[in-house]
Amino acid sequence: MSKGELEVLLVDAEGLAGADVIGKIDPYVVIQYRDQERQSRIARNQGRNPIWNQTLKFPVYSSGINNHIQHKLTLRIMDYDTITADDFVGQATIHVGEVIALGTEKGIAELPPTKYRVVLEDKRYHGTGMASSVLLMGALFLSSMAVFAFPNEARAKHTGTTRHYSFDIRVANVSRLCATKSILTVNGEFPGPRIVAREGDRVVVKVTNHAQYNVTVHWHGVRQLRSGWADGPAYVTQCPIQTGRNYVYNFTVVGQRGTLFWHAHISWLRTTLYGPIIILPKLGVPYPFAKPYKEVPIIFGEWWNADTEAVISQALQTGGGPNVSDAHTINGLPGPLYNCSAKDTFKLKVKPGKTYLLRLINAAVNDELFFSIANHSVTVVDVDAVYVKPFDAETILISPGQTTNVLLHAKPTYPNATFFMMARPYATGSGTFDNSTVAAVLEYQKPHSSSAAGFDKNLPLHKPTLPAFNDTSAAANFTGKLRSMASALFPANVPQTVDRRFFFTVGLGTRPCPKNQTCQGPNGTKFAATVNNISFVSPTTALLQAHFTGKSNGVYTPDFPVVPLMPFNYTGTPPNNTMVSNGTKLVVLPFNTSVELVMQDTSVLGAESHPLHLHGYNFFVVGQGFGNYDPANDPAKFNLVDPVERNTIGVPAGGWVAIRFLADNPGVWFMHCHIEAHMSWGLRMAWLVLNGRLPNQKLPPPPSDLPKC
Repeated sequence: MSKGELEVLLVDAEGLAGADVIGKIDPYVVIQYRDQERQSRIARNQGRNPIWNQTLKFPVYSSGINNHIQHKLTLRIMDYDTITADDFVGQATIHVGEVIALGTEKGIAELPPTKYRVVLEDKRYHGTGMASSVLLMGALFLSSMAVFAFPNEARAKHTGTTRHYSFDIRVANVSRLCATKSILTVNGEFPGPRIVAREGDRVVVKVTNHAQYNVTVHWHGVRQLRSGWADGPAYVTQCPIQTGRNYVYNFTVVGQRGTLFWHAHISWLRTTLYGPIIILPKLGVPYPFAKPYKEVPIIFGEWWNADTEAVISQALQTGGGPNVSDAHTINGLPGPLYNCSAKDTFKLKVKPGKTYLLRLINAAVNDELFFSIANHSVTVVDVDAVYVKPFDAETILISPGQTTNVLLHAKPTYPNATFFMMARPYATGSGTFDNSTVAAVLEYQKPHSSSAAGFDKNLPLHKPTLPAFNDTSAAANFTGKLRSMASALFPANVPQTVDRRFFFTVGLGTRPCPKNQTCQGPNGTKFAATVNNISFVSPTTALLQAHFTGKSNGVYTPDFPVVPLMPFNYTGTPPNNTMVSNGTKLVVLPFNTSVELVMQDTSVLGAESHPLHLHGYNFFVVGQGFGNYDPANDPAKFNLVDPVERNTIGVPAGGWVAIRFLADNPGVWFMHCHIEAHMSWGLRMAWLVLNGRLPNQKLPPPPSDLPKC
């Protein structure tokens, strides 16, 4: 028998997905893995003993197990499609120090890599009510001939654990809406795999590009303190990863807990390249609300039958608006309201009386969304990985780039009904949009039934009532309720004084049609979008690299205007000249500058809501309103006590929003509209935050594998 030595880590099942190492097993444990299905097949077909038989020897060192006691443990193969450890596909008994055989309901050779997790249950604790009766043993990759445990770098440290992930960007065929198409995926999964970490953990993701397109990955909302090289926007912090190359993103999660997400950050590749980032509190730190029974990511997306790279390429060529999506999706599934999609419906199965934490993520490309669950309200507890004062809501507004954690309290008794969970756009502009509705299903398990047979498909189905697509008051009513906790444990460190004030207009415009071409934008022009009437021109080398090496000449200029160069009645009758300026201009900020930024929507080509995302920072939303911002009177109404803190904020249609942040993170930080069509048209800019004087206030040099342009 071949033998290999692996380390077995015991981790606390109170965390999710094998989060917290609490010790190792002692003494030596020899575990023999035998594929029972393969064994029987070989015995039938060849009439001899199984040839697949691998023994693995585990050196282990005790921290929580008495070496003198013989413990009976159960080894379970867990389904990784749920976060919490309660779905398993097989098990076997382990006696420490003995040789045992592992059989599963599926042959081990058939378990896909990275799909399952292994759990050890200590039988001493069964029935005692102790929280640690289940001990997760980190992510094991199962294949037909070997089992690989965490690498040595993944060992727990007092300052946090290092979590390693491998992202292989490759094409996969996926069927939706009666048709099959090739899409870009991570590891063949759509939506992509989840990143799970605790506050304080280091995350290391090796991204390998097997696709025909250049790729980058952005870890949306992660503060990236002094790790700007890992932020991900193409030609801002890095050149893209070319076909056949790889890049290791390395960052630490600091002062954040909740839900974020990752997505591609070049062209429109994020249409299918996205997945959740789940940040748990530090070990031993509870949620500031009752612990939920289960946690479920709910990711909103958009689906095109066409190739989205062709969609945006055609739009930029013709100057018109890009073709809208064919469906919205929940966890990659369009649901029963679309053709051929009843089988492609996400179902949330719940137990009466239980509380579920739904981690809502809007990964849609171009649409803000209203979301509601029929006959249920939810409690909002967190946005953009920051806790908020809890409040109940019938309808959630969530913009592209935003996340919202809500508690769903299941009805106390079996309701004899099922319920649609539905989302559809909030759209305020004059352009076309995908005015369709995505539905998922909330099902209750019958009391005293097994999970397999406890759901009745023949029950009445209730539908929620969603606001009208242009219900600006419903949108403002929801966002107006968001407040920071502003407590001793979770303070709101709002800058009380301001060093630099900025006033940015955000909106649409036009650029001239090239000679000898017919364009499909307004009055034969091309659509454009701007900040302070400057449409961002993407450089051909990364801004951060140009800054760090002192070679910024010809790449960017440090003269982005702090106010509009040509003021006008921003929400009144628009000016006749809607042509924009083009440039690659940055705002330069000394380290630790306190910033106040007012972003004003304009009526040029129609007032419209714009979700603005700032990389590298959270900010406090100290004020917002409709009409033109009044610098004489509006600041007196600013909330400097408990404003919501987030990384993406919707500039109201025909209105303004004021934010404050402290520029304490050196680097080049992108800020842009998270409606992809607007960003493609140029609604983006960047902040250059200089190094401070101290070593821990400076950006380190780039990693050696930073991609080259």
